[in-house]
Amino acid sequence: MADADAADRRRKTASRPAAGAASARLSAPQQAMRRLGLVRDVDLALHLPLRYEDETRIEDIAALREGRTVQVEGVVSDCRIETRSRRQLLVRLHDGSGELLLRFLHFYPSQQKQMAPGQRLRVRGEVRGGFLGREMVHPAIRIVAEGAPLPQTLTPVYPTTATLPQAYLRKAVHAALARAPLAELLPAALVPEGLPSLREALAFLHQPPPGAPLSMLEDRSHPAWQRLKWEELLAQQLSQLQARAERARLQAPPLPAREGGVGTALRATLPFALTGAQQRVVAEIGADLAKAQPMHRLLQGDVGSGKTVVAASAAATAIDAGWQCALMAPTEILAEQHFRKLVDWLQPLGLTVAWLSGSRKGRRREQMLAQVASGEAALVVGTHAVIQHDVVFARLALAIVDEQHRFGVAQRLALRHKLDEQALEPHLLMMSATPIPRTLAMSYFADLAVSTIDELPPGRTPVLTKVFADTRRGEVIARIRDAVREGRQVYWVCPLVEESEHLDLQNATATHAELSAALPGARVGLLHGRLPAAEKAEEMDAFTQGRTQLLVATTVIEVGVDVPNASLMVIEHAERFGLAQLHQLRGRVGRGATASACVLLYTPPLSPTGKARLRAMAETGDGFEIARRDLEIRGPGEFMGARQSGDALLRFADLQADEPLLQHARAAAPRLLAEHPAAARAQVERWLAGRSEFMKA
Repeated sequence: MADADAADRRRKTASRPAAGAASARLSAPQQAMRRLGLVRDVDLALHLPLRYEDETRIEDIAALREGRTVQVEGVVSDCRIETRSRRQLLVRLHDGSGELLLRFLHFYPSQQKQMAPGQRLRVRGEVRGGFLGREMVHPAIRIVAEGAPLPQTLTPVYPTTATLPQAYLRKAVHAALARAPLAELLPAALVPEGLPSLREALAFLHQPPPGAPLSMLEDRSHPAWQRLKWEELLAQQLSQLQARAERARLQAPPLPAREGGVGTALRATLPFALTGAQQRVVAEIGADLAKAQPMHRLLQGDVGSGKTVVAASAAATAIDAGWQCALMAPTEILAEQHFRKLVDWLQPLGLTVAWLSGSRKGRRREQMLAQVASGEAALVVGTHAVIQHDVVFARLALAIVDEQHRFGVAQRLALRHKLDEQALEPHLLMMSATPIPRTLAMSYFADLAVSTIDELPPGRTPVLTKVFADTRRGEVIARIRDAVREGRQVYWVCPLVEESEHLDLQNATATHAELSAALPGARVGLLHGRLPAAEKAEEMDAFTQGRTQLLVATTVIEVGVDVPNASLMVIEHAERFGLAQLHQLRGRVGRGATASACVLLYTPPLSPTGKARLRAMAETGDGFEIARRDLEIRGPGEFMGARQSGDALLRFADLQADEPLLQHARAAAPRLLAEHPAAARAQVERWLAGRSEFMKA
């Protein structure tokens, strides 16, 4: 047997170099194309230009105007190297109407030979004014014969890498366009009126004729672009509908609500009443849990809207039905905040809540794992430690993922796969305090039910937001001194932990020292991600219990921290934070009855994006409006996080500008799937080619 195993290993090892050798035989440009995902002919056909160069016209040198990018043709009259201020190659070009200087600051000796006097050149570049007359610096150059024909189409400039020259890529795209299977897959009745066929659209976009409307090509409003964007949106919608249909075929344990059980007892013992919005989403989630198909629902709500108690109610429904629930959060601080609340609510009802995190080791961890495996722990709360291979659930029926955008697809799938009983899948509830704008929900979550808590609990006070340049730092510290004297607590948030050679930012350790010196008699704490877990917990506990008056922290406090006595937050270098992150941080204050404020300190000058972010924060406290503006500023890919959202599935469409196309695609997708399933599958394969895995978690 050992000999057979050894022989098998030798066979496998011997087979490996073949693939490696095949890869090594590829040229550098071919390898670069593979890295860009340009493998199939259709991939190259769908690799569209970033912009175009108009090489279809020659302009007279005498008619050139500064600031324009043009093409001229002439004969070299002089070519020499000069070394006045720096070594440079100067070439004089005549076309009969005038003279143009070509200046090269970086060049090879061979270029001087190529551009010898008498040589005819066709050059393209931006015209500038100089001491020696009009000039071009580092223009694109081509040696031509007199009367050489001009291109009949605009020259495309493609997205590429250093080892993939434009000329090679243009040739590859042109050849692939002729070979690619671009036959119409879709019934004409489903295509928006007035749009060309896919092949016509691609031919036009790769090789626009002279006189094509460049502005419509650049802003992607041309009908050819509209056809591509609609097809792309249709493929995405089809992929999500397929994922939803696939999920509908799966089985999950039905969890009907039971009167008189844990859920009833929980609501009776809570120190507050659920808001109308909370009651509505509890009912929506309960209806999903009662079904034998896995729930796939997003619970979204603004900072402080009370998502945790909704999650507790869902967990109670699973526990009442005799099953377990797992709640996973991205950071230990957030997971521990959930754990404490849930223990307070559920432990008095006789339930065991287990805690799993990376910092819990040894016997305590083994004890928790045993409680999970035996089913004694009805609810398991933790970080990504919940999905580690040694965590075995007795009967997991509900998986809750908080701040779901912080987890990748593979991590969410791993949690769902923790139920291995009779081919059942657990129900999945994802939570997010970053509200999703309507256009994103329509696109990215077509296969996902969305519940929204659009009402804050009573008692939450609006937070006044002030924007100050850091030259007013002294005033801010004086305001902190007043707040501490009045018995209030303060957060000071910094973007870095230690000094960086690359970023001139105030850091947490230096700020902690500065504020400790400025506030004698006050206890100033320091909290950041590099602290050992025990020290983090100690610092957070000291602030929660009121022993620390001022907490200097990095963004580890972004979510989950709930200290009602904290009424002032200062965010250092606020211009460096994302809008959603600023809104999350601001949500740490205003959690009690005292008037609260958030001060955004910035270092001038501000970029246009930085100005837009800080203006939005000062003008609104509405998380949905913040999300809408964030989408405007960053675009959908950054807003969602490409790793988890499937942003790679949308290369061309703009969800805001192209909402009419999205609406049309949403309406066409179910009809195509029902009436022409083969065409629907081919459409997804053409556009997504395996990337639709993004949609499955």
